[in-house]
Amino acid sequence: MSMKIVADSCCDVNDEIREQTQVELVPLTIQIEDKTYRDDDGLDMDSFIEDMKESPEVPKTSCPSPQDFIERYKGKKSVFVVTLSSKLSGTFQSAMLAKEIFLTEIGNKFIHVFDSLSASIGETLVSLKISELIGKGLKEKDIVEKTDSYISGMKTFFTLNTLDTLVKSGRVSQLAAKVSSALSIKPIMAGNKFGEIEVHEKVFGAKRVLKRLVEVIGEQGINLEERVLGIAHCNCLEKALAFKEEVLKKYNFRKIVIVKTAGISTVYANEGGLIIAF
Repeated sequence: MSMKIVADSCCDVNDEIREQTQVELVPLTIQIEDKTYRDDDGLDMDSFIEDMKESPEVPKTSCPSPQDFIERYKGKKSVFVVTLSSKLSGTFQSAMLAKEIFLTEIGNKFIHVFDSLSASIGETLVSLKISELIGKGLKEKDIVEKTDSYISGMKTFFTLNTLDTLVKSGRVSQLAAKVSSALSIKPIMAGNKFGEIEVHEKVFGAKRVLKRLVEVIGEQGINLEERVLGIAHCNCLEKALAFKEEVLKKYNFRKIVIVKTAGISTVYANEGGLIIAF
């Protein structure tokens, strides 16, 4: 039986990954004051980032409806769904409700929803793993088992160039943000095993934070030669490429992929943000 991959739009892809996985993306929506944006290929990222900067309000995001997922579940293909962490969004619950409705009202078929326990490039790596397993001819239950194992072993870290969104959302005070900016304190954030975001550590200096992020890979990763490193950047390709070069000096990943963040990831990473997963 043929199979396909569905993911929400927080799964950041480039043309090569989109062609390789044939992933179907279900867009979330973003609201900045009175403007609503659909996180799909039609989103003008430059204008969107500028609107984020100018607005005093934090962007509000909305997950896809169950019907949005149901449309992707139709057809004869078995469906593997990848969503951003259930601790960060209601997208996983929406995809699960869509599965329940589909199996009850439309038809019986194989649908499995993965909680990536991550976001952005983390979802991308999960989609790539599923695509790889499909390519090997594995059965559905084996793909689920191996993908669950992959998710449990995956690490996600990110560093922010600005704390604007955290200030606007009230999670960081303006004073703390000013002090951090004055002292050039850059946090390295991490996704924990429950899919929640936490501060991994705070680093002094923009250059030091990237060096430290390279070191964290060695401290947290195992069997790197068998793994893929994913790098998602928010409008800072040069930084992503420089980070990749530093990684290559120390580690021998099986492959390194670089993507640009789409709308949802950009809301949280902000311009200049870097997200990695491995």
